[in-house]
Amino acid sequence: MNVFIVHAHPEPQSFCAAMKNAAVETLSAAGHGVVVTDLYAMRFNPVASAADFLDRADPDYLVYALEQRHAYETGTLAADIAAEVEKLKAADLLLLSFPLFWFSAPAILKGWIDRVLLSGLTYGGKRFYDRGGLSGKKASIGITLGARPHMFGPDAIHGELETMLRPILRGTLWYTGMQVLPPFYAYHVPYITAEARAAVLAEWRNWLLSLQRASPLSFPRLDDFDERLYPKPRADQG
Repeated sequence: MNVFIVHAHPEPQSFCAAMKNAAVETLSAAGHGVVVTDLYAMRFNPVASAADFLDRADPDYLVYALEQRHAYETGTLAADIAAEVEKLKAADLLLLSFPLFWFSAPAILKGWIDRVLLSGLTYGGKRFYDRGGLSGKKASIGITLGARPHMFGPDAIHGELETMLRPILRGTLWYTGMQVLPPFYAYHVPYITAEARAAVLAEWRNWLLSLQRASPLSFPRLDDFDERLYPKPRADQG
């Protein structure tokens, strides 16, 4: 299995970075190919702009998604995007590694998504969800949090963690066709003991080794809808 890890934490000595390093070691030792993009270390530019295209279909008005299609088809993507696209195409599993910032991912990771998950390659028309351009690949996330587990849930102070991450799990990974495997959450990591951190890392390593056997999260499929994308009646609805 070829694993592509996209890591987004500004501190190389962070626990999140330790998880990334452990993932490389564990997956490599298990015989998997592992490629890492460390967004902060490489100073990845997160800002989508006209500079992303060496040639424009319409030089007078920027429709970013349409220019993505044109640039991919003509081989005129900016070099940093083209390199990431090749890593993504070669991957069987995409693993996003990041800390939870403001109920979401760091801006640099959002920028990677904006610039690398190309229209025309990963989605477009009705090529989304189970028919997305990355169908056949798998994806998951491993994130670190400062909060405790009991702070998340339907009636908890922060609400449900899965709801916060819906734009990534459903609106990005599943939207582009990837099977989304259950996430890994490392809670309260800035405040726990070294022994507790070691225990979390051991749990993380076991989780990584179980990924190939993991059942994906369940999301609606296009077959559940008609051509206008209205829900089809269920059998029990007559």
